Amino acid sequence: MFPIYKKELQSFFYTPFAYAITALFMLVFSYTFATAIAGMTSSDTLMFSFTEVFYNVTIYFIFLIPILTMRTFADERKFGTEVLLMTSPVSVLKIVIGKFLANMTVFIFMLAGTLVFPIITAINGEVVISQLICAYIGIFSWGAMFIALGMLISSFVESSILAAIIGELVMFGVLFLDDFSNTSFISNYPKLQSALYSFAAQPRFAYFSQGFVRLSDLVFFGSAIIVFLAWTYISIEKRRWNRG
Repeated sequence: MFPIYKKELQSFFYTPFAYAITALFMLVFSYTFATAIAGMTSSDTLMFSFTEVFYNVTIYFIFLIPILTMRTFADERKFGTEVLLMTSPVSVLKIVIGKFLANMTVFIFMLAGTLVFPIITAINGEVVISQLICAYIGIFSWGAMFIALGMLISSFVESSILAAIIGELVMFGVLFLDDFSNTSFISNYPKLQSALYSFAAQPRFAYFSQGFVRLSDLVFFGSAIIVFLAWTYISIEKRRWNRG
């Protein structure tokens, strides 16, 4: 697993890719942070919980996460390296986990850059630490779930661009699943509405951004990650068997 993890990290950090996507994320995060600060009333001590910032920044992940994960398996097929990968002594499970950990490392690298904002806020005011920690736990769980989903989509297609486009469409659907479940049409079917809402991730993330950590929400994100990675494993294993 470690050779796969190392190979993937090199493909990210030995090229401008990881730094470019991190710079883009920092740009949109800075804009969201500045907008939240500008919308506050002036006071002697600035009480800032990052609730609005972390809640609003999730929309940008819909654009960035598919870009991060689009090359995971699609480029292996595009450049003909999938055969070498499938015939390596490393098991498919270790390949999937290694690639997932590499993507998560880049994601953590992106989040690490945002730590400067709580520091700046603490210097000029006061940060609600409990809510900040909960928000980071939520954004980490949220990102991990979407990375696992993006990897699954990348395992289905041969074009990284197509993987990114499909990923964004699917993730938009997941993001607004709770809004869809509350439409007038769906509300006519209470059981269907309840089923759809139970799979909605946005309301669960809202609890994290408000400073609450619920076991049910952690189980939801953890289960979603495991399910998406398991489906990715099945998808890659199926291709491996088809190759003979």
